[in-house]
Amino acid sequence: METRVGVKYWTGRATALAAAYTRRELLKMALQGVLLTAGVFSASLGLKGFLLPNEFIDGGVTGIALMISQLTGLSLSALILVINIPFIVLGYYQLGRKFALKTLLTILALAGALLVVSFPPLTQDKLLIAVFGGFFLGAGMGLTMRGGGVLDGTEILAVYLSRKMPASIGDIVLIINIMIFGVAAWLLSIETALYSILAYLSAAKTVDFILVGIEEYTGLTIISFHSTEIRQLITDKLHRGATVYECTQGYGSHGHQHLKIEAVFTIITRLEVVNLTDEVRKLDPHAFVFTQSITDMKGGLIKKRALH
Repeated sequence: METRVGVKYWTGRATALAAAYTRRELLKMALQGVLLTAGVFSASLGLKGFLLPNEFIDGGVTGIALMISQLTGLSLSALILVINIPFIVLGYYQLGRKFALKTLLTILALAGALLVVSFPPLTQDKLLIAVFGGFFLGAGMGLTMRGGGVLDGTEILAVYLSRKMPASIGDIVLIINIMIFGVAAWLLSIETALYSILAYLSAAKTVDFILVGIEEYTGLTIISFHSTEIRQLITDKLHRGATVYECTQGYGSHGHQHLKIEAVFTIITRLEVVNLTDEVRKLDPHAFVFTQSITDMKGGLIKKRALH
């Protein structure tokens, strides 16, 4: 009898957990779908409402497609799809089937939106075209990345090449875009290339903001004789993790005098930096505090931003 009751209990628990997991997965998929849809709409607005009518381009595959479309009159939607296909195949082998499928669907949606949805030219001011065309295109790219896909295959190529060459992904993307804008200056005009670079910078900054957001994380190191109180401040008040490690302080004209001291390291949002620094100064006015940029992290007491 007790065995049957136990089996029923654990079966019920397993069913409830499976249902909760399914709900979370469905919610996650729905949110990803919203982000991908919003990203496609924003990117198509940036392209058809700003860049394409005024013959500006962007970096990456999108820039190549824009340039070919302007020079030949071919359909931008078809060019974006065709040029991205090799990179989608590469992404399948490098980053997995799920990523490649999301990317394919997203690029198909963008190609369809460019073909079906029409936007009137919104301004004739070249500076506004570059800034806001880049903004909406970058917002679209950033939102699709948050949703787990990409609108441009350049970074897939950069990931592949970075594994084969002694160069970072950022370096490879930069080299590719320098080549694209150089060709644009030659085939279109230097002025168009310069405005296009401005659009690209606007897009890149918007992508960074959407991926990192206002909650960009900063590493903070505090060297102080009050390390215990500072650690408690970080864990109790900010609810962040802290790492305390021993170090040796050197001072004097030749650094010959040594003093044991502890350093506290934590990762917080940039909005919390000023507040934490002020609190540390109250505990120890002589504390040595410095910050550093955080570009990637896993684990710990940091909430996960990306959805993929």
